[in-house]
Amino acid sequence: MTVGLLAGLTACGNIEPWVKPYERQALADPIMAQNPNPVSSAYMDHVFEAREGARGALGGGGGGCGCN
Repeated sequence: MTVGLLAGLTACGNIEPWVKPYERQALADPIMAQNPNPVSSAYMDHVFEAREGARGALGGGGGGCGCN
């Protein structure tokens, strides 16, 4: 019990950011984006959903009948 309490208190120590201010410029580069082409990806998602007959299959609401 004492070991667990001591480990818990040491975890609340000095918290520092992992990314230094001079490294943030490289992380904000557009090439680091998970989706480099959001417009074309949204269009291709729409085409995929329509082709599969499952509107909203990528996380949106609604069913395949188109009644929503």
